[in-house]
Amino acid sequence: MAGLAPQVRAATEDTRVFATGDGIPLTPEAYTALLSKLSAGVKLDDYSNGGTIAQLEEKIAAALGKETAVWLPTGTLANHLAVRLLAGDKRRVLVQQECHLYNDCGDCCQTLSGLHMVPLAPGKATFTVEDADAAAERGASGRVAVSIGALQIETPVRRKTGEAFDLAEMKRISRWAHERGIGTHLDGARLYIASAYSGVPVREYTALFDTVYVSMYKYFNAASGAVLAGPKALLENLFHTRRMFGGGLHRSWPFAAVALHFFDGFEERYKKSVRASEKVISALQSNSRFEVARVPGGTNIFLLAAKGVEPQVFQQRVQDAGVTLASPAGDKFKIAVNETWNRVPPLEIVDRFRKGLG
Repeated sequence: MAGLAPQVRAATEDTRVFATGDGIPLTPEAYTALLSKLSAGVKLDDYSNGGTIAQLEEKIAAALGKETAVWLPTGTLANHLAVRLLAGDKRRVLVQQECHLYNDCGDCCQTLSGLHMVPLAPGKATFTVEDADAAAERGASGRVAVSIGALQIETPVRRKTGEAFDLAEMKRISRWAHERGIGTHLDGARLYIASAYSGVPVREYTALFDTVYVSMYKYFNAASGAVLAGPKALLENLFHTRRMFGGGLHRSWPFAAVALHFFDGFEERYKKSVRASEKVISALQSNSRFEVARVPGGTNIFLLAAKGVEPQVFQQRVQDAGVTLASPAGDKFKIAVNETWNRVPPLEIVDRFRKGLG
């Protein structure tokens, strides 16, 4: 009822909502306890081959509609090896200028594989088929003609606050690339998040690409890891290259066991989180003390400002009430939706945010 102070239960470890990050932030103690529960079903791998690793690879490949999959220790290596394989002896790779592979991997493709990244659509999440075609023509019409070997699309785009790549344009680009024999790779680190917000099945995305990578730590909560899926003929001997690049970890089961645990049922659980968050957002928008900004074409991130209270004060009050926020940028908080939004009813989350107003 209007005018009444919000009634908020004291938050415990199991009821705290994390409004930051894509997954559940497991403490070392929680991770260790979970591994102990899962250990009876674990099968040892040998340098990241076989055992529980193989079980995870098979499950992810089937879920993504691909012939096979390979465990890799990081998403950086997954994206790098994918475009390396797809490009072959054609050294140019088309990417979004805002993508992770171009900005945040220390020029790994250029330095370690001699690939040339061609960045498209600066400042945007989506490049168009016309952008791709112009880049291909530029290479082909030079005094020494060079061909495009591969292209990569990241969606959602982290540097664009979770904005998704336009699906209609993605389909056009996929057709364009395959007609020209250009390999296609999807950086789908957060693909299951994209699917939850668009309503488009994961396999509808992955069918457009030769290879796809999905993160195992962002929301499947493994301590580390990635899975790269695609054609068997392309990936069947990738474990040799993985080891050459220093990624053949002797034992990877502690990552795979946890990822398998959270993978089962994730899509339905995450859809429930999205529904809960939409109720929270609607309630916050109806309160004149809050300012909510959605990201156009966005996914699980929105911006929140609280009026009439210092951001750091608001952050501490909300923390005490049971919602953990990232540090503000100016007066705005970047709020992320993840599975922890299922821990308490949506109206209780709203009350915790209201508690921050004082």
